[in-house]
Amino acid sequence: MSVYTSVSQDEMRAWLQRYALGELVELKGIAAGVTNTNYFVTTTHGRYVLTLFEVLTLAEVPYFLKLKSHLSRHGVACPAPIADHTDSFASMLAGKPACLVSCLNGKDISHPNATQCFAVGEMLAQMHLAGNTFPMRMANPRGPAWWNHTAAELYQHMPADEATLLRDEIAHQSSHRFDDLPQGVIHADLFKDNVLMDGDRIAGFIDFYYACNDILLYDVAIALNDWARLDDGSIDDTLASALLSGYQSVRPLTAAEVKAWPLMLRAAAIRFWTSRLLDYYHPASGEMTFTKDPGVFGRLLQAHRQRQHFWL
Repeated sequence: MSVYTSVSQDEMRAWLQRYALGELVELKGIAAGVTNTNYFVTTTHGRYVLTLFEVLTLAEVPYFLKLKSHLSRHGVACPAPIADHTDSFASMLAGKPACLVSCLNGKDISHPNATQCFAVGEMLAQMHLAGNTFPMRMANPRGPAWWNHTAAELYQHMPADEATLLRDEIAHQSSHRFDDLPQGVIHADLFKDNVLMDGDRIAGFIDFYYACNDILLYDVAIALNDWARLDDGSIDDTLASALLSGYQSVRPLTAAEVKAWPLMLRAAAIRFWTSRLLDYYHPASGEMTFTKDPGVFGRLLQAHRQRQHFWL
C-alpha cells in the first residue's frame, strides 16, 4: 500500500464519473505496504479506498475483486469492491488497472492481545470455509517454485551464513510433499497490518492481492508468524495458542495437518524472508514507499528449526 503511481485530482474526478459515488472531495495517498498504490478517496457520498495495481494486469484483477465480493456476501469481514456503471469492478486509471472498495472502520495494531489473536484465527477459519464455494481458481504465484527461482538470484547478495541457511531450508522443504493437506482459498498475507481491528473485534481483513488457492494450513502459519511474534522476534506462546484455538473453534485441524505444522511454519518464514530480500536488494521506486526488514524472517526461520514446542 505505497504510492508508486501518482494520480492527479483531475484524473480522479474524470475516472469517478464511471461511478454513482458523487463528486471528489479529497484524494490522499497511503504510505504503507510494499506492492500496490493506494489512496483514500473521499467523495460527497462517502469514503473509499482506491487501489492501482502495479504488477497485475486488468485481466488478472477479477479473481481478487470477485473473491472479496464473495467473502463479503458470506459474512467474512472484508472490504467490498464497488461496481461502476458497466458493472465492472476495475478499469484503467493513470495507466494502471484500478478499483474502489469500501473503506472499513477500525485500525491495524502492532501489539495484539490474546483475545484479538483468537478473533483473527476464528475469522481466518470462517474465510477458509466461505472460500469453498468460490468458483474461480488462482495458483499460488509465490509458492516453492518461486522461492527456488528468486532465492537463486539473491544468494550472491547475502552474507554467506544466511545464504547457506536459506539454501538448506529450501532443499529440505523440497524433499517433502503436502498433497494430502486440505486446500482452498487463502489470503496468503494476513499480517497485522492487513487486519483492521475495532477493539477486540475484527473490522476487516484487507489487501487480498496475494490471495490464491493453496494449502489452508500454510495460511494459518503465515498469520501466526506475524500475529504471535514479539518485537524481539520470538513467538509468544499465549498469542500463538490463542490464534490456533480461534481457528480450530471453527475448523479443527486434521491429523495430517498437525503432523505437517512445524514444517509449514518454516515454509511461511521462507516465503516472506525471500520476498523481503528481493525488495531489499531490488527496491521498487515510488513517490511514497516502505521496505520491511528481511532479517526478521531469517531469524524466525532459525528459531522454528530449533523449536520443540509448536502450540498444538
